[in-house]
Amino acid sequence: MNRAIKWLSFIVLGLFVSTAAMAEEASLQPQQWQPIKVEAIAGDIPELRGMPTQAQLQLPTAIPEDANETVLGYLGATDTIAFLVYASLFAVIGLFIIFIIVNGISRLDEGFSGKLIKRWSGLSISVHWLGAIACMLLILTGLVLAGGRLYFEPSMNQSGWASLVGLSSGLHELMAFPFILGYVLMILMWAPKQIPASYDIKWFAVLGGYLNTGKKHHPDAGFANAGEKLWFWVFALFGGLMVVSGLTMMFPETFVVTKNTANTMLLVHIISTVIISAFSVVHIFMATVMSEGGMSNMTSGYCDENWAKQHHNLWFKELKQQA
Repeated sequence: MNRAIKWLSFIVLGLFVSTAAMAEEASLQPQQWQPIKVEAIAGDIPELRGMPTQAQLQLPTAIPEDANETVLGYLGATDTIAFLVYASLFAVIGLFIIFIIVNGISRLDEGFSGKLIKRWSGLSISVHWLGAIACMLLILTGLVLAGGRLYFEPSMNQSGWASLVGLSSGLHELMAFPFILGYVLMILMWAPKQIPASYDIKWFAVLGGYLNTGKKHHPDAGFANAGEKLWFWVFALFGGLMVVSGLTMMFPETFVVTKNTANTMLLVHIISTVIISAFSVVHIFMATVMSEGGMSNMTSGYCDENWAKQHHNLWFKELKQQA
């Protein structure tokens, strides 16, 4: 197991170290436009073969595919798309900050016990951060690609903007691969612990007990609570759509992509991005700020015994029965 963790760590490190060099090469360079001279050549091949020399009279080799006007209409609303992408990140962050100021965080009723319980393996932690770091870089570079023209370009010079777009585009495509690897491993490794249960309904009814209303609510939860299960399956669905749509757009010749398919994949990619971004913010806030003692789960792999009893009581009982 330790050897597998070391190899995975080397792979992750190699991917991120190579990112800077490869992304730097991807920076856009100002195009050098040259005037085009059009000269008619007597006796040229089209004329000799009896073909029309006027471009407007030449028939296309294939009839162009009719564009899906509905999809084009959605993609044409670029300002709205940019707003939704940015709102899915920054608006949700703002709402969570307001919620924490008004409600406060969920503290441990009995404080920290000092007794630690193993919750995640070293391999699971490595896989989590492989996917998480790649996901955040995809979101940040996606901000530039989706709305940078509105929010960044006006305050930048032409060369700076071109470099930012080139860097973001190169890094965005590069980070797709560690994200896909992390995505596949997380789904395969964690799905068995994310099966919905009847007690999950009560968890949602009291919002997991995170509302500080004066009365303490700690609903039943197994290894994963209902909120974590929801995030997992949302990530499984829309993360999968992001992977499929992203690969289709990156390798159109391999997948024989038509214009309509490419437009549809782009729309699916944008919708999935908005949903994943919003849920990622919720996930990060819940793990780092809202739940006292929660962050150590994915840094050390251990959690405090009182944290387990309060937030995952059914899982804690199972551990005690197995001991």
